[in-house]
Amino acid sequence: MPPFTIGAINLLPEAEKRAMYSRYIPASLLERYHIPPLTSAAGYNLLQFRFAPGSADVEMRLFHKMDFPDPILYGHLTDTLNGQIHILLYILNDPDSPRYDVDRMPDGSPTKFGTLRRNLEAEESALQAGLAPGQVRRGLRMLGQAIEAFEQFVAALGQEIYFVEPLYYHNAVIFERYGFSYQVGKRLMDSIHAGFQPGGDLLPQLDGSTPFRQPDAANGIRKRSWAIHDGILGEPFTNVTMYKKVGKSAGLNTAPGCVW
Repeated sequence: MPPFTIGAINLLPEAEKRAMYSRYIPASLLERYHIPPLTSAAGYNLLQFRFAPGSADVEMRLFHKMDFPDPILYGHLTDTLNGQIHILLYILNDPDSPRYDVDRMPDGSPTKFGTLRRNLEAEESALQAGLAPGQVRRGLRMLGQAIEAFEQFVAALGQEIYFVEPLYYHNAVIFERYGFSYQVGKRLMDSIHAGFQPGGDLLPQLDGSTPFRQPDAANGIRKRSWAIHDGILGEPFTNVTMYKKVGKSAGLNTAPGCVW
């Protein structure tokens, strides 16, 4: 029988682990960057893993060429207590776009994508360049293909549902639009939308007092997310967990009428 959890996959020999985890890489991503077969000598080092026998999580980095500072795909997966797949972080980077050091301070210390500390100068530059909180580069606009490949991976494990942890407000809204629902956090998302409406508690805070709190953020998902990242909720955006049933869409929309 095939393994059906991250913990079980991590007990396999390394070649088998690599083969299993590489299933959730979209084929179109490999084609786009002319990446050689990942099992070949040329492709082996482009796909880097951190997994250990006995652990229930895995980190994967796929590079389009060696010595590039950022992967084009980063994924961090773990098992839930019930043995279901939980995505802790999933990033698609466009390597041809400019880099903004929102993930590190000028001295090189990590910011944990702005959740631990903030490089405000880099964040303002990223905002002006059209990026969302946490992005060091522009995305690849391949999330739909990535979700399709990931669901094939989940289905191959014999599972029908998987979970994801949106790190920022905009992540949650994007996941909604790809069919995800909420295990925890739907009430928070609804209250955020209400707060940006006339008479809401968040709208007055879009007062231009910082570059991240502009009045036009009320009807924009990306700029809402920057304002929330800037602290207008009075607390971090946390405790939101979403899930999706393979091949099905929940059809939720907690930000109706909002543009990107």
